[in-house]
Amino acid sequence: MIKWKRSLGVVLATALAGSLVACANGGNTNSKADSQGTTTATTAAASNEPVKLRIMWWGATVRHEATLAALKLYTEKHPNVTFEPEYSGIDGYLDKLSTQAAANNAPDIMQLDPGWISDWAGRNQLAPLTGVDVSKIDTKVLSGGQAGGKQYAMPLGSVAYGMIYDKAAMDKLGLKAPENGWSWDNFFALAKEAKTKLPEGQYFTKDYAGDYFAYSAFQYAKGKGMVVSDTGKFNVDQATFLEWTRNFDEMRKNGIVPPADVNSSDKEFDPKMDLMVNGKILFRMGFSSNYGSWDSLKKGAYALVTMPRTVEAGGWLKPSLYLGVSATSKKAEEAKKFVDWFVNDPEAAKILTTVRGLPVNKDIAASLESSMSEVDKIGSALLHATEKDGQTWNPGVKGWTNYIDKDWPLVRDQLSFGKSTPEQAFEQLKVAAQAYEK
Repeated sequence: MIKWKRSLGVVLATALAGSLVACANGGNTNSKADSQGTTTATTAAASNEPVKLRIMWWGATVRHEATLAALKLYTEKHPNVTFEPEYSGIDGYLDKLSTQAAANNAPDIMQLDPGWISDWAGRNQLAPLTGVDVSKIDTKVLSGGQAGGKQYAMPLGSVAYGMIYDKAAMDKLGLKAPENGWSWDNFFALAKEAKTKLPEGQYFTKDYAGDYFAYSAFQYAKGKGMVVSDTGKFNVDQATFLEWTRNFDEMRKNGIVPPADVNSSDKEFDPKMDLMVNGKILFRMGFSSNYGSWDSLKKGAYALVTMPRTVEAGGWLKPSLYLGVSATSKKAEEAKKFVDWFVNDPEAAKILTTVRGLPVNKDIAASLESSMSEVDKIGSALLHATEKDGQTWNPGVKGWTNYIDKDWPLVRDQLSFGKSTPEQAFEQLKVAAQAYEK
């Protein structure tokens, strides 16, 4: 089972990468009757007096616009409730949210990455979501937002981790597009072929030598398991890590990946800074959910393909995003009432569509799939191709967020700028892990 701490974004955004979330047993114990009963109690507890709810999320423009429209509709239906929205890209989001929470000033409602849930619930920073109807949500996807038998975060969708590439540019260069099920050997061979055809200033892919998520996919594909074990131990396979980083070291020297200054300038979904959107790279890692966001920036140019495999699949499925309510919110009952509406209301779903994944409410998901756009179908195809034997995600071990968000990026930058060798990078990660091991 794959333990994966953070999504890069996350999220079946305009591209439906959703597969009706998974199906299996989970830890949820709420029955439909119980959920409906608590909903009534929560509704009664919620006041009709004027309430302003702070809500915070990240994403691309399409998600922002859809969310703002949904907030407007909610206020129309509940005139006593207004919102103070805070939204941005993913860069800096967690640091800002964590700072607010540490000062007991977290938003009432916050969008959370699935990989953060174990830490946030473990620090008692989330309120139990009593009163939210979960009867139409698969128990497997619910389980990632639970702790101690209680639901602390509400899943919003399901996504697949794979690759997006500039098919229009590939066709122009005479490069054959990859097919689902391709291998890492195919990937590196295509990179070398591309070098012979790429003009100066254009590269095959980003420098992913020290990227936690990209390397995780490679190690999973090699059958070496999780980067951090389910018992909270450093589990980076040395031979696999050195193979990965040496491949990228060679590509860096041969100009197949961008130089460090160009690589570090990348800002996903920014029309001017996204290296794929501005034509500097052909391939990048991405979620099925993000296809619509990229397509909105360059219509019809891109395609999706499964993460390369080796002895096992490299890609995985995961819950897209969660909504949580702050444990310090003075308006928690109104916040929970909103979360219930956001997840279960058909009118809200018509506005939100798949900007956070195919909705987890099964009835709503089915209604959306019947009228899916061509863009959503592309994201859905990647999800269905991945779910055949893709790795399974779960929220991971408590306490490793900083290792992934701070220690790995430091190593990533040192590799990219040539300040560290693959061997030194491995040792640095191994030593840094000691501070987090159980």
